[in-house]
Amino acid sequence: MVEEGTRRLVLLRHAKSAWPEDVPDHDRPLGKRGRRDAPAVGRWLRAKEYLPDTVVCSTARRTRETWELVAVELSPAFKGRAPAVTFEPRAYAASAMSLLYLARELPGESRASMLIAHNPGISELAASLAGTHRGGMNFPTAGVAVLEFDDDWADLTHGQARLADFVIPADL
Repeated sequence: MVEEGTRRLVLLRHAKSAWPEDVPDHDRPLGKRGRRDAPAVGRWLRAKEYLPDTVVCSTARRTRETWELVAVELSPAFKGRAPAVTFEPRAYAASAMSLLYLARELPGESRASMLIAHNPGISELAASLAGTHRGGMNFPTAGVAVLEFDDDWADLTHGQARLADFVIPADL
């Protein structure tokens, strides 16, 4: 649960994808490791009670499949109140700035949101918001950064958030 007055942004890089021949990048599915890691991330998120009210997910197949596997693991904690999910074309291969714009558009009533996207944008956004360092964080596939801040989504900016948690599949 998010404390009153605090907002939480969960940044999730899609799980490991496969590289089938003659498949456009946008349509690449998850690979075996990705199908293993995504549910583990979902279980971790549920155990930590990092439950989103709103999810913005890239339209790429690998991000949608990541969300589906994470959502299955989160579903017992939702108790029938599944988050609003938007499959957003602007999140595909987006820069950190484009992802920041998407975060700023999140609905005001949402206290906890999840953004599922790609590198390098997702790692650069995490580093920028947390003010950790330039150039992004080491953010492997299925990596998760949990950021918290005390303002409105529309006012989210560089260095404003606290890195509350970070996990990679190797640590699960």
